[in-house]
Amino acid sequence: MALQQAPQRVKLPFGQIVNMLGRYAKAKVVEQIKTVTLIVAYLVLFQLIVLNIPVANALVVAMGIGVVVLGLAFFMEGLFLGLMPLGETCGIRLPQKTVLPVILLFAFILGLGATFAEPAIGVLKSAGSSVTPWDAPLLFLLLNKFSGYLVWSVGIGVGIAVLFGMLRFLYHWSLKPFIYVLYAITGSVSIWAYFDPNLVHLTGLAWDCGGVTTGPVTVPLVLALGIGISRVASQGGEEGAAGGFGVVTLASAFPIVAVMGLGLYFLPKMPAPASDAEFCGPDNRDKALYLFVDEADMQGYVLKNGSADARRAFFAGDIAALDDYVLELAGDPAAQVAVFGSARAFSAWLISEGSVEQRLKVYGSEQRVREEAEALYASRAGSLDIPELLQRNGLGALQAIVPLSIFLILVLLVILREKIQRADEVVLGLVFAVIGMSLFSIGIELGLSRLGGDIGTNLPTSFMAVEMEQEHEVIRNFDPEIVTSAISAEGEVEEIFSRRTSDGYEQLLYRAENFDARTGQYSHTPIRGPLWGSRFGIVIVIIFGFMMGYSATLAEPALNALGTTVEELTVGTFKKSLLMQAVAIGVGVGIASGVAKIIYGWPLIWMLVPPYLALMVLTAISSEDFVNIGWDSAGVTTGPVTVPLVLAMGLGLGSQVGSIEGFGILSLASVCPILSVLLVGLYVTGRRKAELEESV
Repeated sequence: MALQQAPQRVKLPFGQIVNMLGRYAKAKVVEQIKTVTLIVAYLVLFQLIVLNIPVANALVVAMGIGVVVLGLAFFMEGLFLGLMPLGETCGIRLPQKTVLPVILLFAFILGLGATFAEPAIGVLKSAGSSVTPWDAPLLFLLLNKFSGYLVWSVGIGVGIAVLFGMLRFLYHWSLKPFIYVLYAITGSVSIWAYFDPNLVHLTGLAWDCGGVTTGPVTVPLVLALGIGISRVASQGGEEGAAGGFGVVTLASAFPIVAVMGLGLYFLPKMPAPASDAEFCGPDNRDKALYLFVDEADMQGYVLKNGSADARRAFFAGDIAALDDYVLELAGDPAAQVAVFGSARAFSAWLISEGSVEQRLKVYGSEQRVREEAEALYASRAGSLDIPELLQRNGLGALQAIVPLSIFLILVLLVILREKIQRADEVVLGLVFAVIGMSLFSIGIELGLSRLGGDIGTNLPTSFMAVEMEQEHEVIRNFDPEIVTSAISAEGEVEEIFSRRTSDGYEQLLYRAENFDARTGQYSHTPIRGPLWGSRFGIVIVIIFGFMMGYSATLAEPALNALGTTVEELTVGTFKKSLLMQAVAIGVGVGIASGVAKIIYGWPLIWMLVPPYLALMVLTAISSEDFVNIGWDSAGVTTGPVTVPLVLAMGLGLGSQVGSIEGFGILSLASVCPILSVLLVGLYVTGRRKAELEESV
């Protein structure tokens, strides 16, 4: 018998290796640039050309977007090299070597772990800063004190979804009964929540969580597992459930149920929404304290975010006690960092928000107050804490990727007793995934979230007058003697002053309350808008929402993959281009509807009920394959770039138009493409039947 020769290693010159790796890395980075460029360019150009507003901190935002591209390239490569091969191997081997309970437990833990590894899940945690406890107590609680519980509930929902998805693949169950039951439950609870002042604000977050979960980690891993199990299940001759489709639909629906259930659990302990002064009063203290870690935490929050009336109400009208607390805070740098984030932020608050008495108690004299104000103005630019940024996001990436990887490896080695194929590639992939997720999280923080929030904040200038907080400035050594009067076309007398700029002179509206005589500083916040009038301006913003959704969806790589799969499954009847256009138009309509919902303050549930009722009818009359494909199409629209941009834009827009929260856009962007795909699917099916009859 001839001995089998061991494979020979091919040695290449170092220069050739570098050249090959360089070309490969370039191709991967260019692929991610194509994903990001279209939507980012559209947002930037709209703000610069239509709104005529420069991008705030443009250099930092540009750097953040570059880091997003690099992070996505690393992360997706790590996903394909490391996590997906592990998931697919487990999916193939589990049905062959283990019993059903082990398969279901594995599916549940995989769904749970994949949720923690989703890059966009961190966006939910950061969204808590835009919600106030007096406007939406329950929403504030889940986004701040119990944000960990929120993520766990979403993860548990995804875990249960993957569990049922595997049962579907093994037993060839139809997706339709799951859709009817799950959306009947979520719809009923959401309609009931509309009549509760606390639950009503949780509805948008709950439905948006369904879109956040179906990102670049969950979808590939779950599909890899599902395809593996489908192959084994279909060996008996019966086709696996739509080749692995449908589980993404479950992974979008179960988290909605889980988050609403979490809200119902905490609801009895919630105070009612109220004004900030009433909320902070002694009569409401017991229930209000439940929203914070302790009384000191609430005290610091009220001082930082509450109005002057709220601060006085917290101290039961005792101004001396309030002043003593500010003085105590001034002498404790650690407490300043805990409450305000930094000592400089505390000083800025004291100069701008503190009372005259508080400033004098802290600084001792008006001269010291003036000097401190000058020092703050000189250091206004600030700087990024790069080491802290790297450490925080790197630790978060390790906590998300490593436990999931260890779990998959242990299942392979201990339960399945399988060797890890190409272990060196898998390890390299996991390292790439950690690096990529770290960079991507940093990029979201510096670039995408800032850009989305910036465009959301500036959009209302199209149809209303908006104070441009990002352009706020302090004019030093201001002299009220330069203020003069002017008369408007309507005959109203206004106070104005002139200022010299690099382009000449400009006239600004004077407001006496913005001048601090003790520091000699005048706080000026420019007002822009309405640029296009109230009605036409709103139309422009809604069109902007449509084009944003349409362009972002066409750039999603997952949609291209879905289009190719659908064209193959339907033997060319349902063209890839037709599916992509149907999904993109659906997402565009959804985001436009979400923007209108925030502007007009429409209840989200009444915008979700009609399309979901229509979907129930379309689902009943559509074939199983198109139902799986149509409902899963909503999952591919919520990619790693779209989610942070849309969430940040919604929250920014909501803050400007007076909305308590800006959630709900993602949920509308998910339901509309399902409608469009099922409608096109019925058209394609009808045309195919007509062609068959004609040929016969």
